[in-house]
Amino acid sequence: MSLSATIKSIQDIMRKDAGVDGDAQRISQLAWMVFLKIFDDREKEYEIMDDGYTSSIPERLRWRNWAADEEGITGDELLDFVNDDLFKTLKDLQFAPDADPRGFVVRDVFEDSYNYMKNGTLIRQVINKINDVDFNSSDDRHLFGDVYEKILKDLQSAGNAGEFYTPRAVTEFMVQMVNPLIGEKILDPACGTGGFLTSSIEHLRKQVKSVEDEKRLQDSINGIEKKPLPHLLCVTNMLLHGIEVPSQIRHDNSLARPLRDYKPSDRVDVIVTNPPFGGMEEDGIKTGFPANLQTSETADLFLVLIVHLLKDGGHGSIVLPDGTLFGEGVKTRIKEKLLTECNLHTIVRLPNGVFSPYTGIKTNLLFFTKGEPTKEVWYYEHPYPEGYKSYSKTKPMRIQEFEPEKEWWNKRHENEFAWKVTIDEIEANNYNLDIKNPNVEDIDHGDPEELLSKYKHLLLQIDETRNALKDELRAALDGKNA
Repeated sequence: MSLSATIKSIQDIMRKDAGVDGDAQRISQLAWMVFLKIFDDREKEYEIMDDGYTSSIPERLRWRNWAADEEGITGDELLDFVNDDLFKTLKDLQFAPDADPRGFVVRDVFEDSYNYMKNGTLIRQVINKINDVDFNSSDDRHLFGDVYEKILKDLQSAGNAGEFYTPRAVTEFMVQMVNPLIGEKILDPACGTGGFLTSSIEHLRKQVKSVEDEKRLQDSINGIEKKPLPHLLCVTNMLLHGIEVPSQIRHDNSLARPLRDYKPSDRVDVIVTNPPFGGMEEDGIKTGFPANLQTSETADLFLVLIVHLLKDGGHGSIVLPDGTLFGEGVKTRIKEKLLTECNLHTIVRLPNGVFSPYTGIKTNLLFFTKGEPTKEVWYYEHPYPEGYKSYSKTKPMRIQEFEPEKEWWNKRHENEFAWKVTIDEIEANNYNLDIKNPNVEDIDHGDPEELLSKYKHLLLQIDETRNALKDELRAALDGKNA
C-alpha cells in the first residue's frame, strides 16, 4: 500500500471512532502518534551511534514496548494505558536543567496534546498502519514528507486552522531571496507548522560540506508557536527534516515578552515569517511595546518585534496584508520605524487567492535589511499565470511562477511589473506603502457624477418597463375574464 493510501486508511479508521470530531482532531490525533513513532525510529539510530544512549521516555512508554507488536495490547486495555499512563506520565516528565533536551521536547509536545479516540481496538488499527512506515529509511521518510505536506494542507479545511499553513511556493521563494547561510541564526517567531523553517533547512542543506557544517545547521533553526496543534506538527516536521533535537521550537507567544527584556544575545541573523493577520492581542501584550507603537493588531506587533530582533546586517522577510501598507495612525509610526531602521528594498505584491480558500485578503512579501535606512523601495507585482483568474486548492501557486522575479532580483529595472519609489515620495505620502503599479493603465470607469446619473436613468427605465408589463398582464387577465 502506498503511503498516501496508508494515511487515507488511517483517517478512515478514525472516522469510525465516536471521540474524533472533524479534520483538526484527526490531524492532532495522528500527529502525536506519528511523533512517538518517528522519535522511536530516531532513537534506534542514536543507540547505534552511542552505546551509552539513554532514552528520556520511561522504558514502558517507548513506542517499541507498547505499540510495535501488531498483536500487542488492544481494546479497553490499550485505551486505559494511553489515557491513564502514557499521557499522564509524558505530560509531567521531570528533568534536571542540564538533562538531555530531547526529554523537554517530548514533554512540551504532550503538554497540550490529547487522545481523542475512545475505541481501543480502532487505536490498535491506526498504530499498526503507522508501523508500516520506517522513518529511518530515507525513501520512506522522503515519501512521508510529501504526505505530511498534504496533511498540513488539509488544515485549510479544518475550520480556522488554515492560518497555520503558508503555501510552499511562497515559503521557498522568500527563503531563497533572503538566502540564509550556514552559521546564521534563523528565526520564525510565528512558525505554525514549520513551513519557513523546513524551506530554510532545505536551503542550508545544499551548503553543508562537513560534519561541522551539519552541526551548525542543527543549531541555527529556531521557531516559536503559540498554539498547541501547530507546535506539535512543527516539532514533528523538524524531526522529519533531520533536526535531531528540535528543542529550539518553543511553545510560547512571541509577543508576550516585553521588548526591553531582550538582550543582544537574543538577536538573530535571519527572520522569515507569516504572522497571523487580523488577530487582536490583549492589553497586557501591547504594553510590552513602546508607547507610540502600541496596537492590538497582531501583524503590526510582529513587524515591530522583527525589526527589534534582527541584528544589524540581518535580513528579514514577512507576509503582510494590504491593510498594513495603507493603514494610518500607529501603522504609520510602525512603517516609519521600519523605513528608518531598515532598508526595505523590495515589496512583492501578490494577487488575490494565494491563501485561498481561508482568506481572500491581498498580501505582500516585504524584504528588508536591518541597520541602514531605506532610500528607495522596489515593487514587483506578481501576475496570475496565463489562463488563471485566481488560485484554488486544485490550482495552487507554484514556485516556478517566481522565476521572473528571481531573474529580475539582481538586475533591477522598471518593466510592466516592476517600479521603484523614493523615500522622499513615501514620506510625503505619510508612509503609505500601498503604491499602485504606474506602468499599467488604470481602466477609466468615467466620471462618478455621470455614472450616477446614468444609473438613475437605468432604474427609471426598469421601473417603466415593469409597470408596462403589469398593465399588459392586467389587460390580458381582464380580457380573459370578460
